[in-house]
Amino acid sequence: MERESRKRPTQPGRGSLPLLLPAGTVFMGLFFLPMAGLFLESFRLYVPGSIGSSANAPLTFANYLELLTPAFAGFFFETLRISLLASLVGLLFAFPLAYWMTRGVSPRWRAVGVGFFVTLMFLSVLVRTYALELTFGAAGPLRPLLLSLGISPNGRGYIETLVGAGLLHYIVPMATLTLLGTIQNVDPRLVDAAQALGAPAWKAHLTITLPLCMRGLLAAFLFAFTFSISAFVIPMILGKGRVLFISNLIYNRFSEIADYPSGAAISIVLFAVALAIVYVMSHQVLKRWK
Repeated sequence: MERESRKRPTQPGRGSLPLLLPAGTVFMGLFFLPMAGLFLESFRLYVPGSIGSSANAPLTFANYLELLTPAFAGFFFETLRISLLASLVGLLFAFPLAYWMTRGVSPRWRAVGVGFFVTLMFLSVLVRTYALELTFGAAGPLRPLLLSLGISPNGRGYIETLVGAGLLHYIVPMATLTLLGTIQNVDPRLVDAAQALGAPAWKAHLTITLPLCMRGLLAAFLFAFTFSISAFVIPMILGKGRVLFISNLIYNRFSEIADYPSGAAISIVLFAVALAIVYVMSHQVLKRWK
């Protein structure tokens, strides 16, 4: 009985509910109410030449039907494609780096590495983006080298790669910090036992380390992917107007042509797509690796 009572999870009492009210009120006021207003605005009829829509504007589905055109579908596909590739490449870089920091260095150097990545996280994205632009952009010092290799700095493929590199500036530190705790919780004796029984090192890591780190990998991927699909500054500067993300389109609708209903509809669809991807991937990974 005593053992069962210890395993039974404790339920929060009613006395703890007042402690949740301040945070719940702030969350409601800063998230749910603005999102509700955005959702309602997405159904308003926009009159060309006006700023936004009036409170008495009729409701319509035209703002969502507009998103079914090939042009808008291209924006969504481009955003998802580049974000997905950048997130996967970021994990390929971050996992070995996190493993090396956890298993291969002393605690002192591990603390230095964590401090370095935290500093990178807080460094302005604008500073990093312009650093990449000045180094690898069309007017950067590497321009002669790129031209000699037959790579056009203004080519679409190169611009997409540059945007992906800008995303990696945030993805790699973020994913590395996320994976540190996950890898640290894996008992290294399991890999040692597999190697002692004759398994090669690479096979021991693929069959033991990776499955045990799958939840952490999922969390790191979702952090990286949700950041990437909502990126604004990186594609705006490095994309040179040829590679634009959905966030850039939303900014254009709200700020440049003042079509608030269309911008709201695009925002709601992006939010719904992000939630759907997070739910599906979390469900499948947790179902596979319980």
